[in-house]
Amino acid sequence: MKEEEVNRCQIQEWYPKFKPYLLDDSGPFLLPLSVSNEDALPNRIHNPYEEEDLQVSEGSGDEAEEPSLPPIFPELELQVKESIESLGGAVFPKMNWSAPKDSAWISTTGTLKCTTFSEIALLFKASDSLVHDLLHAYDSCNDKSLSRPKNFFLALRKWYPSLRPEMEFRCFVKGNQLVGISQREVTTLYPIIEKKNDILLLIQEFFDNHVRGRFESENYTFDVYITKGERVKVVDFNPWGAFTLPLLFTWDELEQILVSEEDEVEFRIVEHQCAVRPGLKTAVPYDYLNCGPGSGWDQFMRNANAELQRQTEFPEADV
Repeated sequence: MKEEEVNRCQIQEWYPKFKPYLLDDSGPFLLPLSVSNEDALPNRIHNPYEEEDLQVSEGSGDEAEEPSLPPIFPELELQVKESIESLGGAVFPKMNWSAPKDSAWISTTGTLKCTTFSEIALLFKASDSLVHDLLHAYDSCNDKSLSRPKNFFLALRKWYPSLRPEMEFRCFVKGNQLVGISQREVTTLYPIIEKKNDILLLIQEFFDNHVRGRFESENYTFDVYITKGERVKVVDFNPWGAFTLPLLFTWDELEQILVSEEDEVEFRIVEHQCAVRPGLKTAVPYDYLNCGPGSGWDQFMRNANAELQRQTEFPEADV
């Protein structure tokens, strides 16, 4: 993988070419421009002075430091507010490459639906995927010269509550040939099983007519959504390999596929409940899944065991 291949998958790079095939039929979603070329992620979303239990530094009044005020971004917040209103009052946010799907657990709805600037900031702050994009996007590049993107972009896409997750698919392109398709998420099985061949033909035709030759990389992935009217809409582009999830494939399997015009595309869907692969790290922070030595869970269990042992040896200390 090269840096230019990673850069092509940033939303501000591929959006102008593929906006006719996005989900919103009524018009393009808004892509605010970065005016400061700086990371505009607030590190808090509430006023620390409203807390009742502020920590106070030890020492005299002269030595104690005043608590720092949280940063505010009035121009950005106003622009985001206007964009949300123009898109119907609710949006799906993402940065250059990723949406904060791994932090959906922290929202009040358990989804990426955002109606305010503060909700977007909260999801971004809690997302490991966005930290990767901001600090480690080029780590897998064999010609790596950058540690982070030169500019950061915030994209707001209209929120569609009626979208069916089981109709979103990830397509794997190797050597400019479509070699694999994987269902992304599952809520119900029956409709997909019945229409599997039809969906495969729709995606293959869309790739041949609208994607192949327009996206400059030879190896990449792209996500599509199939509407009720059997129209194919672009959702996203991602680099081949590295941090991109292979879903129902493994990257070893995809790398071993021989590219040929006559090869049949491998199309994988979830056909029964036991086929769902665990551990894709898309719904909770990585710390929740990492149980190895030195991890947060490992330290938590050590502390819990130590406390249990203390209470067992000295029960009178808790009376």
